Amino acid sequence: MNAAVRAVVRMGIYVGAKVYFIHEGYQGMVDGGDNIKEASWESVSSMLQVGGTVIGSARCKDFRTHEGRLRAALNLVQRGITNLCVIGGDGSLTGANLFREEWSGLLDELVQSGQISEEAAQTHSALHIVGMVGSIDNDFCGTDMTIGTDSALHRIIEVVDAIMTTAQSHQRTFVLEVMGRHCGYLALVSALACGADWVLIPEMPPKDGWEEQMCHKLSESRLRGSRLNIIIVAEGATDRHGNPISSNTVKDLVVRCLGFDTRVTILGHVQRGGTPSAFDRILASRMGVEAVLALLEASPGTPACVVSLCGNQAVRLPLMECVQMTQEVQKAMDEKRFEEAVKLRGSSFNVAVLNVGAPAAGMNAAVRSAVRVGITEGHTLFAVNDGFEGFSKGQVMQQIKWGDVGGWTGQGGSLLGTKRTLPAKHIDKIAEQMRIHNINALLVIGGFEAFESLLQLVDARSRYEEFCVPMCMLPATISNNVSGTDLSIGADTSLNAIVETCDRIKQSASGTKRRVFIIETMGGYCGYLATVGGLAAGADAAYIYEEPFDIRDLQSNVEHLTEKMKTSIQRGLVLRNENCSENYTTDFIYQLYSEEGKGVFDCRKNVLGHMQQGGAPSPFDRNFGTKIAAKAMQWISKKLKEFYRTGRVFANTEDSACLLGMRRRALVFQPVIQLKDETDFVHRIPKEQWWLRLRPLMKILAKYKTSYDVSDSGQLEHIVLKTYSM
Repeated sequence: MNAAVRAVVRMGIYVGAKVYFIHEGYQGMVDGGDNIKEASWESVSSMLQVGGTVIGSARCKDFRTHEGRLRAALNLVQRGITNLCVIGGDGSLTGANLFREEWSGLLDELVQSGQISEEAAQTHSALHIVGMVGSIDNDFCGTDMTIGTDSALHRIIEVVDAIMTTAQSHQRTFVLEVMGRHCGYLALVSALACGADWVLIPEMPPKDGWEEQMCHKLSESRLRGSRLNIIIVAEGATDRHGNPISSNTVKDLVVRCLGFDTRVTILGHVQRGGTPSAFDRILASRMGVEAVLALLEASPGTPACVVSLCGNQAVRLPLMECVQMTQEVQKAMDEKRFEEAVKLRGSSFNVAVLNVGAPAAGMNAAVRSAVRVGITEGHTLFAVNDGFEGFSKGQVMQQIKWGDVGGWTGQGGSLLGTKRTLPAKHIDKIAEQMRIHNINALLVIGGFEAFESLLQLVDARSRYEEFCVPMCMLPATISNNVSGTDLSIGADTSLNAIVETCDRIKQSASGTKRRVFIIETMGGYCGYLATVGGLAAGADAAYIYEEPFDIRDLQSNVEHLTEKMKTSIQRGLVLRNENCSENYTTDFIYQLYSEEGKGVFDCRKNVLGHMQQGGAPSPFDRNFGTKIAAKAMQWISKKLKEFYRTGRVFANTEDSACLLGMRRRALVFQPVIQLKDETDFVHRIPKEQWWLRLRPLMKILAKYKTSYDVSDSGQLEHIVLKTYSM
C-alpha cells in the first residue's frame, strides 16, 4: 500500500495538485483535525520497502452512519478536497461510492445548518473517487492481482520452503492453513508454487468421499519414494454440505487413516507482514499513477472507477460493477453453486523438453508442469540434459516420469542443465537423435538463445524432415529480452534480488550523512532490470542502452542529487545496466559522481553480478512457469493431432513453431518467423519494449521534470464475465 501512497502523492504533486494524507482511514476523515494533513514530496521518502501502511488504516463504525459521513464531508470541504483516492477492499470501496452518491445531499444539509456557505457548496459540488484494491486475498473481481497478494505469497512460500526441509528429513506430512475466508486464491496458488499434494479451497469444496481419495493419493506418493506430503487448507474451506474443514480435521484424518507423522502450521498474520515484493511495488506504483490520471480526467458524470490490472495492462473499471461481481461470487458460494463461483473467479506422442541459454529461476517449475501435463495428455516425455549440446551428444533421458520431477517447483537454476550452444553447429547429430528417439514435438525453455535456436531449427526443416514437428518456446531469462513477450520466467526473481539488495544498501547509509550508491545490474543490452528494478527500489536514475545518454545527462543527474541532498532525504540510488555504454562504465560514473559531489555527498559502488541469477524462484515465477508450460503442452497436443497424417507427424507451417508469451492482456502463441522482424539480433533485444513507457514514471517519482505519455493509460471499460476452459 505504501508504494501506492507514494506514487499518488508524487504524481499528484507533479501535476500541480495539493495532496493530503487522511490518517486512520475513514475514521480520520470523520474525526478531521490532525488526521488530514498536506503531504510533501519528502514525506513519502523511504517508504517503498515498508510493509503495511504508514498512514494507518482503521475500521470505522461512524462512517457507516449518515452523521459520520456528514462530518467527513464537512472536513473535506473545509480543506477544498474533491478528489479521493481510496486504497482498500470491497467494503472500503463500497463505502466510498455511497459517500459519492450522497455528496450533493450532504452539502445541502451543511448549507442549511450554516456550516458551509452556498458558494463553498457550488465550488465543491462534485466528488470524484478512484479506488485501488489492497487485499492479500486477491478476492476482488475485475483485477488479475490486488495490491499485497504477491507479497503474501512470498511469505507463504518462504514458510513452505523452510518446512519442506524438515518434513523431508523426518518423513512428515504438513497441513498448512493459509488466509482466505471466502477466497481460495492464496491457497491454490501457493499449492501450485510448492507442488502440494492436496489443496482445499472455499470455491471448490471437494466431492463426497474426498477423504478416501486424499489418503489414497498421499499413500501413493509415499510408495513412489516421496518423503513428505504437503496439504494446503484455506481458512474458509468447507465440504459440499457447508461443514467447515479445518487444518486439524485434515491432520486427524491423515493420522487416523494412514498413521503418518502429521503436523499443522497456521500461518495467520505472518502473511500480512514483511517487506513488499518487487511485483507489488511496481503494481502499486503503476496503479497509483493511473489513479491520479483517472482523477484528473474525471467529470461530474464519470462513475467511480477502480484501477485494475489485466494481464500486463492497467485498466479502469466501474467500481460498483466490480463490487457487484465480487458479491455475486459469495452469493453463488452461499447457494452452493460452486461451478459458477469458479467461473466467476475466472494418442501417445514423444515430446522432448530442454533448457537453453543461461539459467533462470522458474525453469524447473516449467519443466515439472510440462512433464506432468504431458503425461496427463497421454504423451511420453523425454528430458534432454545440457540443451542442444547435450541433445547432439545423445544426453536424452529415457522417458521422464511423473515422480522424477517431484519437488522441482521451488528449486532455482536448471536441474536439466542448460548451455548457450545453438543447434546449427550440431544440426546433423540433433536430427539423428530426434530420429533415434522418434521425437514428435519439442518444448524449448530459455532466453534469447532459445529463440535463435528455434529459428535455426525452422530454417533446417527444408533439409531435415526430423524438424518438421510442432515446436514451442517458453521465454525464460532474467534479462527479459525476448521478442513476443512482456514478461519472462526468471525476471521477477531477479528483480526481487535487486530490490532486496538495494533496500539493504540504502539502509546501510541510514546512519551516514549524504551518500549516493551506484549499482550495476545484469541484462546484457536490455535495460529491463535496471529500469523496473529502479522503479521498485526508488532509484534516482537508471542508465540503459535503449535510452542513450551523454556527459550532460550525467552532469544534470549529479546536480539533481546535489539539490536532493539539501532536503531531509540524504541518500541517492543510481542503477546502471552492464552494457549501457562502452565508455561510461560503472567505474567512470562512480569517479565522476565522487568528484562532482565532493563536499556534498560521497559515493559507493556495487556490482550485483550473478546473485541476480540464483536463488529460489519467486511465487510469480513458479506460477508463471507452471501456467505457461501447461498451456504450451496443451497447444503441442492440439498441433500433434492437427499434423498427424498417415501414421506420422509432419508440420512445416509457420504456425507450428511458436513462442508463447504474455502480450498486454493475454498469453499468445506467435510464430517465431514473424517475431524475426521485431528483433535487434546484434544487441539481442526486441526493437520495441513496453517497459520503456515506465521510465518517465520512474523519473517523475524521483522528482525530475519530464513529460508522461498518457496515450497508453486505461480507459473506463466494463467488467466482463470470463468463462475458462482448459
